[in-house]
Amino acid sequence: MNLKEIHIGQLIQIRVEEKKIETARLYSYFKCTEDELKKVYQSEDISAALLLKWSKLLEYDFFRLYSQHLILYSPPTIKSSQKGSDPKTSLPQFRKNIYTTEIIGFVLEMISSGTKTKQQVIKEYGIPKTTLYKWIEKYSSS
Repeated sequence: MNLKEIHIGQLIQIRVEEKKIETARLYSYFKCTEDELKKVYQSEDISAALLLKWSKLLEYDFFRLYSQHLILYSPPTIKSSQKGSDPKTSLPQFRKNIYTTEIIGFVLEMISSGTKTKQQVIKEYGIPKTTLYKWIEKYSSS
């Protein structure tokens, strides 16, 4: 799956088909018409509230797609060595480097196919060298 370009409507439609959910149930759940449902399937993006409803109904975390996009494609943060330079926030703080098996597989596939070298992966995706080598050691035996 290409996480660089996320077309959420298509992904929702795929999941609906996988779960074999009747369209009548969707019309009832979302209080929408056939045209409105088609618009969702054609949308590259939808509101967070609507995406949350889809995630609950389809039992799939669509937000994770965007989180994985951030892990792979956001620029690495520059950490200042000065104490107290980090801005304080009341928002929840998350660790950025939480890699799923899909991400690990994606990275290792790029290396094994020759699409990218280990150094390119380390530089472009900000994956620590030791982490990458641990992945190679752990997952190359399977």
